[in-house]
Amino acid sequence: MFEQQLLTHAEAREAMLRIGQGEANAAEMAAFMSVYRMRPISVPELAGFREALLSLSRNPGLGTHDTVDIVGTGGDGKDTLNISTLACFVVAGAGYKVTKHGNIGVSSVCGSSDVLAQLGVEFGVGNDVLQRQLERAGICFLHAPAFHPAMRHAGPVRRELGVRTFFNILGPLVNPARPNFQVAGTFSLELLRLYHYLLQQTTMRYTVVHALDGYDELSLTAAAKLANQAGERVVAASDLGLTATRPEELAGGRTPQESAQLFVAVLEGHATRAQRDVVTANAALAINCLEPTFTFADSLAAARESLDSGRARRALQELVAAI
Repeated sequence: MFEQQLLTHAEAREAMLRIGQGEANAAEMAAFMSVYRMRPISVPELAGFREALLSLSRNPGLGTHDTVDIVGTGGDGKDTLNISTLACFVVAGAGYKVTKHGNIGVSSVCGSSDVLAQLGVEFGVGNDVLQRQLERAGICFLHAPAFHPAMRHAGPVRRELGVRTFFNILGPLVNPARPNFQVAGTFSLELLRLYHYLLQQTTMRYTVVHALDGYDELSLTAAAKLANQAGERVVAASDLGLTATRPEELAGGRTPQESAQLFVAVLEGHATRAQRDVVTANAALAINCLEPTFTFADSLAAARESLDSGRARRALQELVAAI
């Protein structure tokens, strides 16, 4: 099982269950992870790993799967403001239910968990609190380590290896709330297609996005590839009725504290044009998943109204208060 060979879906699921249940030793796990540094992961393997991790995850017990997540793989090395997380609050402010799955930063100073911790969001809450947050704020946050206890077995080996492993690309695929809608950003075209092929096998409505200059979101800094049930297409900012941005206009904070200040400034209406455009554009992709009859312009208008009216900001306030 731990040799360099393609695994079937069932074999991949069994291998991940062994790891997640603590049945594989450190040497086996290191060898297994190293295989995927030498060759790409296959769609059946990724599907098997995903199925195993979801089966081992903690159920948040929200009573609904009609929610959306906006999440990136990380790994793009761009160190931007927290675009996906901000977009989640914009979508919540627009009246939709968001189950945001996140973790500490992978390729940036401040991941979604880092910034939300700075803003007073608590992670170790019970299902009753998560339900209340979803009802009142339209959003709840699922801190990955709190919902994937099985990953504690692989954690020390991953840290010792010190390189990206296939676990890094699994994160966006294993939201324990199992939302029916998702926008997933990827750091490469290869990964976009892998996600696309896998998600086609599910009942989810989704969009996978990769900016062709390397961002794992709709950055508006270059043309982007979008993939969903209808196929793949390349779009530029001008195609979406938006102005192209420069990379430096999307810079994040140098510390979690600075990132949190920037996050709040955007929600309070102090964003630059570039910041407002990129956040609302990514929120619009999610609204399009939820409202397939909407044009992108319709979805963008809903996102802008959420941000400009202050409803996105209130979603954050309600999330923190609903403890």
